[in-house]
Amino acid sequence: MSDLSGELIDGRYELLHQIASGGMATIYVALDTRLDRKVAVKIMHPHLASDEKFVNRFIREAKAAAALSHPNIVSVQDQGWNQSGIPAVFLVMELIEGHTLRDYLFEQGSLSPAEVVHFLIPVLSALEAAHKIGIVHRDIKPENILISNSGRVKVADFGLAHGDLIGHTLAAESSVVLGSVSYLSPEQVQRGVADSRSDVYSVGIVAFELLTGEKPFSGDSPINIAYKHVNDRVPAPSSLVTGIPASLDALVLRATNTNPDDRPRDAGEFLEQMRAIQIELDPRRSQLSLELDLPPIAFREKSRKTKRVLPPQKSITSGTVLAMKPEKSTKSTTTALEKKRKASARVRRNRWIAAAVVLILIGVSWYAFAGRGNKVLVQSVVGQTVTQANSLLEPLGLHTKVSEQVFSEVVDNGKIISSDPSGGGRIAAGGTVSLVVSKGPERFSVPVLKGLTQAQALSLFQKNSLSLGSVTETFNPNVAQGMIISSTPKAGTPVRRDSTIDLVISKGPELLVLNSYVGKSGDQALTELTNAGFVVSTTYAYSDTVAIGAVISQVPDANGGTAAKGIKIALVVSQGSESVFVPNVYSFTQAQATAMLQDLDLVVSVKKIGTKAVKTVTNISPKVGTQVKRGSTVIITVG
Repeated sequence: MSDLSGELIDGRYELLHQIASGGMATIYVALDTRLDRKVAVKIMHPHLASDEKFVNRFIREAKAAAALSHPNIVSVQDQGWNQSGIPAVFLVMELIEGHTLRDYLFEQGSLSPAEVVHFLIPVLSALEAAHKIGIVHRDIKPENILISNSGRVKVADFGLAHGDLIGHTLAAESSVVLGSVSYLSPEQVQRGVADSRSDVYSVGIVAFELLTGEKPFSGDSPINIAYKHVNDRVPAPSSLVTGIPASLDALVLRATNTNPDDRPRDAGEFLEQMRAIQIELDPRRSQLSLELDLPPIAFREKSRKTKRVLPPQKSITSGTVLAMKPEKSTKSTTTALEKKRKASARVRRNRWIAAAVVLILIGVSWYAFAGRGNKVLVQSVVGQTVTQANSLLEPLGLHTKVSEQVFSEVVDNGKIISSDPSGGGRIAAGGTVSLVVSKGPERFSVPVLKGLTQAQALSLFQKNSLSLGSVTETFNPNVAQGMIISSTPKAGTPVRRDSTIDLVISKGPELLVLNSYVGKSGDQALTELTNAGFVVSTTYAYSDTVAIGAVISQVPDANGGTAAKGIKIALVVSQGSESVFVPNVYSFTQAQATAMLQDLDLVVSVKKIGTKAVKTVTNISPKVGTQVKRGSTVIITVG
């Protein structure tokens, strides 16, 4: 999301500078121009503002925090949609100037038991107030615990909270458990549900980290960490650090129990036990609500009115008049009246303050209407085209110029990213407003890499602002060793700057042992060579020396050497001898003689003579025993 510093949101909040940014929103220090005070404004990223679920979650955060009124909870003051200028869904909160508990932990490494108790009691006090009205925070972690410069501890970010006042819908989205996995309770990981005991678990994990300086579980991925929260027991802090009181050690173990029923039922019960430990560590500490870090407030007693003096009354029994003495003398009464006439020091001070305010208002009014001279208020043009900006600014007597064009992932091509002066600023009449215009997302095309070496690919990556990703080697009979077979993403795919490209590089053909099958069965050769990964072709030929069905020749014939996997192996298989001897088929019937001769691959020609019903062979040509080539014609005479 582009920096919106200088923009005026909802006609009221002037964004001064950015202080934090996350996956959902960016937080700015802003000036509330209506009340002239600094506030924190959280603005949802534009690509999420169109998602109804995320907008509802954003509004739920406002409702969750607004439903709570506690000195240790960051208060929400406003929420809405920007009606003019750049579209924005925003949330206005009190500005806490200071740092997070995470920052303090980074600086200290680990804290003493007394310091841990000091920081956690205000946190538990805030959660107690939330749990009493049915609100569960669900995302307690050191980043969401703020420490102001005055020492006040504040709990922030009720964006994942749920309860009767704000709904129960955010258990999980797209099967991804929300919140920080290092502090999630087992029931949130397993079932996506949470109650007050889930917050107790998270506070227990925070306590463990404060005492030891490290989280109880670590892993290569969030899934591994979540798995350990479900299946493993959080160790006692005393197993890593010495000097931890047994009561505090036991309380952390109880709060981080995998069974919710074995934990303190809510933050209130947890707080009572933590206060008891605080007194155990320092018996002189007061048991009042010191966790608020509020200075004692002196209340001035109300002035008591002089008792009224009753007029003389008659006695009921005697009828005589009884005179009552006044409480104070006439002199005292006169002195009191004179003091009343004199203005008190407080009244005189208020008069001076009122006079100063009037002078300030007069000065501001003069500056607004006369001191600024002939200056024009610049309207916000962020998110509009240059043509649209001109139509807004030209009627005001202003000109525009495009000072810079930059790539942007969130602002469409041709739309304005920022202006100088920005929206809400002022410029002399006839002045020029400088515009920064988006060129849209920056994309580079993946070059054609097939057939190149890795070094050549790296040279292309440098020219195209790309980076080398993973490299996988594999055998390939068609691509020479060391050459690129393919890339992911494929060639021609548009990608962002510094995107990683994965390569598959050839190791050349895979070499296999190749045996000779000459003289062996052709069927055996075909089966074994095919199973080994070769491509086998078979042809047949006659042989007077090789038995029928055996291999006559093999190409290539490595005879125990090696050959590339996938190459073609040509086999020639024997069909037997090319010549045969004419058999004796005399006295055979025509059918019997024909079958015998055809089995020897001879062609049979039949001559019929006589009138017998059943004819037999009476003559053969060539003669019996003659050697002829297969395919030759043999004439038989039947009669």
